[in-house]
Amino acid sequence: MSEHPTIGDTLEQTVDRYPDRDAIIYPRKDQRWTYAEFDERVNRLANAFLEAGVEKGDRVATVLYNGSEMALTVYACAKIGAVFTPLNFRLPAGEIEYIVNDAGAELVVFESDTREAVEGARPSLETVGEYVFIDDDRDDTPAYASGFYDMLESGLPDRPGVSVAEDDVYAFIYTSGTTGRPKGVVHEHRNMVEHDLLCIAEMNLTRDDVGLSMMPLYHCAELHCNLFARVHRGAANVIHHEFEPGAVLEAIEDHGVTVLFAAPTAWNALSMAAAESAADVSSLRLGLYGAAPMPEQVLENCMEHLCEDYVQAYGMTEIGPAGVFQSADDQLSKQGSAGLPGLNHELRIVEPDADPDREVEPGAIGEILIASPCTMREYWNRPEATARSLREADGTTWYYTGDLGYRDDDGYLYVVDRKDDMIVSGGENVYPAEVEDVLFGHDAVEEAAVVGEPDEEWGELVVAYVVTDDAVGATDLDSFVLESDRLADFKRPRTYYFVDELPKNPSGKIQKFKLREDEADLESEAETVAS
Repeated sequence: MSEHPTIGDTLEQTVDRYPDRDAIIYPRKDQRWTYAEFDERVNRLANAFLEAGVEKGDRVATVLYNGSEMALTVYACAKIGAVFTPLNFRLPAGEIEYIVNDAGAELVVFESDTREAVEGARPSLETVGEYVFIDDDRDDTPAYASGFYDMLESGLPDRPGVSVAEDDVYAFIYTSGTTGRPKGVVHEHRNMVEHDLLCIAEMNLTRDDVGLSMMPLYHCAELHCNLFARVHRGAANVIHHEFEPGAVLEAIEDHGVTVLFAAPTAWNALSMAAAESAADVSSLRLGLYGAAPMPEQVLENCMEHLCEDYVQAYGMTEIGPAGVFQSADDQLSKQGSAGLPGLNHELRIVEPDADPDREVEPGAIGEILIASPCTMREYWNRPEATARSLREADGTTWYYTGDLGYRDDDGYLYVVDRKDDMIVSGGENVYPAEVEDVLFGHDAVEEAAVVGEPDEEWGELVVAYVVTDDAVGATDLDSFVLESDRLADFKRPRTYYFVDELPKNPSGKIQKFKLREDEADLESEAETVAS
């Protein structure tokens, strides 16, 4: 082991401490492995990758749902210095083609449920020399691929003889592409080990915890905040192929799950299912959530039907992803807040795009900057984007999040909106999120996205794209907004576009850049209201 451990080292340290404790439980394939058994399989796969021609620094792409195979692959890559490159399992062939070629991946791991998309991309994948199919224990392996479990059996059980250092690249994690083409975030081993320690501390993880991975492991929230941290600590990991509320409640009872991560929408679904279920969820001690604040009603439902304590993590792929935490004690008293900087993290609010020392007054809105030992090295092959996002001041590297927010008198962070989404109308700043929040209050509005539209007189006009479940018109929505005491008049949408759906990326995030640039190709009906 080097002076500072790598991701592979964190697994081996846990094996040394707790060889016989449960590591991986994967009910879908009736797999249950201790840490010693898991580590032996990781070694076998790592050695099989080496035999297949994968070398240190080569990229290994996965197009997988959750499973034990995902956990084996990421740790096998870590042990041989290969660069783990997980792709969203919902991606169509064209998106797979773009990311795999951008990363220059040598090997692609896939499964039955993603086979069609991978085969659609395959003729255009320029660098891939090997395909690995994980369902060879259930289905016939495609002629062009190797079988995952065949490779596992063929690999030697000894630790592979590859030297991996703390500053070697661990992964390319591709951003979700809400502002354009996905970018590869380059993370090193050292910053992810630091991230493990951060999450262990903020969640008070112990070796007796049992976590359930039901959110996608291709995403760094589930992978880095949860699986990595639990393996580092020696806790058990139950893995579900995908999210299904009823199955999650059964798993909590069957396996004594104590910690669980979910997006607020998934927590909402879980709390509603729990209200109707007889499953015993009393083992659950902590819920973790991120991506958005938890609506107060959802939080109350979760506290009533699931567990009492919740922790929110705010951040983004580029910082690990967690950098700011709202503790269990602050959930109600600081409702809507993202919390306080995590351990060893610093937070600043500056004028958008300004130098790190140009902080705004407390309570004023500005761009959120984070300094963290978990920050990415760079964007892969994107030097200009890297230079915009990472800037140094007095020996400290600050990541420019592109988010706007403010800190209250107690130092708690409140996130207002994305900087790129801010609208300047008549010299006034309008934050789309606050307009969208008001529109969501109308019973007929299912989805809403607010953007700025160029205007000669005002610079930009506030316009709203809405999906409704009723015969509601612009006049109705305008009246509703006018009656609200939450929105100044200049922030009102002046045009409503009624659409059947909003453009989203495969992660479900709305792609506002397509609305702004008329790329969405939407069938819409525009209605303008009086100024």
